[in-house]
Amino acid sequence: MLKIGVLGAGHLGKIHIKCIQEIEEFELVGFYDPDVHSAEKVEQEFGIRRWESIDELIDAIDVVDIVTPTISHFDCASRALKKCKHVFIEKPIVTTLEEARELIKIAGEANVKVQVGHVERFNPAFLAAEPAFDHPMFIECHRLAQFNPRGTDVPVILDLMIHDIDIIMSVVKSNIKKISASGVAVVSDTPDIANARIEFNNGCVANLTASRISMKNMRKSRFFQRDAYISVDFLKKELEIVRIRNVDKTTPPEGFILDLGMGRGTKQIQFDKPEVQPLNAIKTELASFQNAIQTNTIPTVTINDGYLALEVAHQIIEKINQSANIIA
Repeated sequence: MLKIGVLGAGHLGKIHIKCIQEIEEFELVGFYDPDVHSAEKVEQEFGIRRWESIDELIDAIDVVDIVTPTISHFDCASRALKKCKHVFIEKPIVTTLEEARELIKIAGEANVKVQVGHVERFNPAFLAAEPAFDHPMFIECHRLAQFNPRGTDVPVILDLMIHDIDIIMSVVKSNIKKISASGVAVVSDTPDIANARIEFNNGCVANLTASRISMKNMRKSRFFQRDAYISVDFLKKELEIVRIRNVDKTTPPEGFILDLGMGRGTKQIQFDKPEVQPLNAIKTELASFQNAIQTNTIPTVTINDGYLALEVAHQIIEKINQSANIIA
């Protein structure tokens, strides 16, 4: 059994604590949070020990789960890694690329497992869609949220869009050729709504829109590839796949029949709504990290994956800043 401790007991931290308590292979030793008043409530609510020192908690455990504000990720993770502890760290991995590169170096020297909390990789709708992906060539993502002051200390790119950046980079197996982006700060000091276009060397194009000032919530991605359209609704946890196939003359056609015209024959359009297994994505990602540690396998979302998502996010932010300077 792996001894684990949680750093940060805010909204998300409490969710992590609850999930860890449900994973038999983990022994939750306790948590640390600098807000004493809030920490005391969490201690009573979950019946676990509140540690008064980060280092004392790290010394007592095998795995550190970092659910603190992004600005403190590097300090917490580097402390744990220097003591050769396995680290789960929420997204974005750290604040700057320099910090990320240094963290990768420290992790390599420690020879431990690190997983980054890009939780949408474990969304049941995305897990169900993965077998259907076959070189998507156009991707469209919309991640819209109603305003919430939590998270406005960073641009919407690091707060929301980075989820879709990670998903896209995991699906498109190609280097980036070009990035175009624009964004507007509406209620905070950084962009609250942004759009980015990512062009890959293999010809794939991804168009991403993220907003935290929307009238409704939406987390939906559409993947277009040869003879197929895949729609993943991360919010509703639903999956729809539309396939275009040749008409099989030996069996009755299914779905709609499409006449291509000009003597090019016909195709049949099949609509499929695969079953999506109900599961808790956060619990699943934490359990997968536990499994990677105990089986000595590569985590699903590696520290390098976290760095790549952060790198692309910063490139998008840079493009937005360049556009703002031109307009000014």
